[in-house]
Amino acid sequence: MRRVGFLILCWVAVQSALADDTNLMLTVGGITYSNVTFGAVTPSWVSIRHSTGAASIPLGELPPELQKKFGYDPQKGAPSRVAEQESRQKAPQAEPEKTQKENAGTAKTTAHSNGLHGYIAFNASSPPAQPKYGAGMGFYSAVWSLIDQPLAGFQVGLASSWILPDNTDDKATPLAPEGTEARKTMPERGPTWASVFQTIEGSPGYWAGNRFRYGSPKFSMNATPQCYDYMVGSPGWAFFGSREALPDNRLSMAQLSNRLLIPPDGLPFQGSPNGQFLGYTWMALPFTDATAGDPPTGDQSWTCFLSAANFKGPIAYYIPESWSKIGKLFKNPFLYGRGLDARPGTMGGGAMEINTVPRYDATDTRGVVYSKIPKLQFPVDAQGRTLLLQDMTFYSKAALADAFKAWRNGGPACSGRFDEKDAWKPKLTASATGYDEDHKKMTGIQRVFESRVFDGNAWGLEWFNSDISPKGLFPQYFKHVGEESVAIAAAAVPAETELLAQEFKVAGKGRPYTSPTTGAWNQPGPKRGPFTVKLADGSLVTYSWYRFVDQPSFQQYGWSEGKKAQLQAMVEKIHASWPIDRDYMQPPSRGALVSLDPALLVTPPEGLEVGYVPIVTLQAAR
Repeated sequence: MRRVGFLILCWVAVQSALADDTNLMLTVGGITYSNVTFGAVTPSWVSIRHSTGAASIPLGELPPELQKKFGYDPQKGAPSRVAEQESRQKAPQAEPEKTQKENAGTAKTTAHSNGLHGYIAFNASSPPAQPKYGAGMGFYSAVWSLIDQPLAGFQVGLASSWILPDNTDDKATPLAPEGTEARKTMPERGPTWASVFQTIEGSPGYWAGNRFRYGSPKFSMNATPQCYDYMVGSPGWAFFGSREALPDNRLSMAQLSNRLLIPPDGLPFQGSPNGQFLGYTWMALPFTDATAGDPPTGDQSWTCFLSAANFKGPIAYYIPESWSKIGKLFKNPFLYGRGLDARPGTMGGGAMEINTVPRYDATDTRGVVYSKIPKLQFPVDAQGRTLLLQDMTFYSKAALADAFKAWRNGGPACSGRFDEKDAWKPKLTASATGYDEDHKKMTGIQRVFESRVFDGNAWGLEWFNSDISPKGLFPQYFKHVGEESVAIAAAAVPAETELLAQEFKVAGKGRPYTSPTTGAWNQPGPKRGPFTVKLADGSLVTYSWYRFVDQPSFQQYGWSEGKKAQLQAMVEKIHASWPIDRDYMQPPSRGALVSLDPALLVTPPEGLEVGYVPIVTLQAAR
């Protein structure tokens, strides 16, 4: 499965993945690959694509069930494998090298983009009544400055997970129509393609597509409504796929908060966070009624609630029609009622995904290769732990959706707080970790830290006293030994390599995100603006105030005036009744909340206090 930016990963068994009701994560030779799709097969190798690139895997190193799937015969495969290895050794390297230093013709330093890849992951148990607790999922994720400067070519997602529609009743019928990205490029996800049909994702992290990096991570949302044909990360733009706004007919997210801006490059944090927590929960709320038209559409508006020190409450939701329209678009009635507009959500485990990390290689006078990656730093408490994620919770409709609908229909006011008596907390267990450097297994890291679940059902890292690296620092230097890259202390790197002195490239400012001045953006258009704010990431954000139902995302649907009036009235009640300084999620069990960049917080102009929302129209370097 392709992923651009933050991946929210489910850690599942291979057997389940082959049944196509989960997402395949494959560990071979100590290296873990996520979102694996299989390609060409020879008698001894299989090519795979995974979340960060491609690889060729010896069939003999696959689990037995996969060897059987690909018809592996050790007797036939061995001679072919030798020949293929020789061919690969003779082939030119796919990645061009940049020579940084020449040391009297002996030591050479080269820059690369694939210095570290891997997953630090956990499992989460399933609710005893899966559909019942499929109306909301959330947790608190730690936020900190993993790097001390904004690096180019760097992508790491902090702890998170993802949501799929529950289609476990479908055992054989394709959910990905012919012509979609998933159907064309992910045949092994068949026969149903359930794991690549629709997803809700998002997390704090550093994304390769970020145009305005500033050292600390950002929070970004993401969704894939149509089998990975496109992704939606904000009310106007894709998930870092383009600097231009999405076409009008692919706008899928409604800006809900009238107090918080949602820039396309993600939400920056204040200062340099150091292990404080950001809470976020997705709740399926009935902003509109289900409809029986073509296509039939459910009433679930998956709404993102944040819990930060300086902001609490809902910020945006994915419009139900953005999920349901796939059936009509591809003239496939089987898809009706199977999207996230109508089906309960499911969430498995999760992970911290280490995706793209630069590196330097240097060869000493004896021909030994050493590697360096950027300094990756983690907050460590007095007990030698890094807490990554806590308080994972699944919710039933009774936790909020039922009271919300009653309020919408004229019943008692709904506070927006999640009712914990209608929630279920899964048991977390740590998963084995694996890392690779350009498909070379990395070893010795387990001598520095391991993934653990601590008292109170919090997941994170346990750090050890190690001569390789101090607590809180991921090993930065490695020595190539055979087919492995072995973690070593900085003192073990020969001075002649000059590797310790190498500095990684700092990211510059990217080109601006732009929106059109025609179509849904100006018909009916904003009520007031434009206004500008300067964010901590060095960008200047331009926004205007739209009446809620007049924002660009809704204009493609041609709703009746009555439907728009009811929705507008509901949002006005939310703006009038749900402040940003009280809890909706339960507070975190431990630790403090992180603060968002204060520049993101805005106040509606006089006369537009309720029922109007700030829509970002431009984000550029200042």
